Amino acid sequence: MNRAPFQVLVLPYRIVRGNRILYAVFRREASTGGYWQGIAGGGEGEESPCEAAQREALEEAGIGPSNPFIKLDSMAMIPVANVAGFLWGLDVLVIPEYCFGVKVEDRRMKLSQEHTHYRWLQYHSAHAKLHWETNKTALWELDCRLRRRLAAMRSG
Repeated sequence: MNRAPFQVLVLPYRIVRGNRILYAVFRREASTGGYWQGIAGGGEGEESPCEAAQREALEEAGIGPSNPFIKLDSMAMIPVANVAGFLWGLDVLVIPEYCFGVKVEDRRMKLSQEHTHYRWLQYHSAHAKLHWETNKTALWELDCRLRRRLAAMRSG
C-alpha cells in the first residue's frame, strides 16, 4: 500500500475515579529515537485521516475503532525528513499532521514493536514527557476539551 502524504497523531485517554483524566504516552523503540510521544503514523492509500488514526491506534496499541475518537483542531505541518524522507518527491517538504483523542476503558494496551512501553499519566506529567511540540499542543487541546465536558456534566 502507498504511503499517503499526511501523518496522524492519536492521544489515548481514560477517565478514572474522581473524574481524573489520564493520558497514555508511548516510548519509541531506541533505534527509532527512544523518545516519548502519542501514537503516530501515516495514512495509507486512499484512507482518510480518521481511518488512518483508527488503524494506527489498533496496530500500535490494540485500540479498536469502536472506541470514541475525537478529531482535534490541532494540526501542524511537519517536515518530511522527520517522517518518510522525500517519498513524494523533492518538492514535498512538509505534510499535514492531523490529531485525535481516543477514549479507552481498559488501562492495558497491546503494544506493537514500535514502542517499548507506555505510561498512563496525568496531564502535566504526560506533557513534560512528550518530545514533539505538536504532541504537546494536541494534548493541551484535548485536556481543555475534556475538562470542559466534565465541568458541563457536573453543572448540568
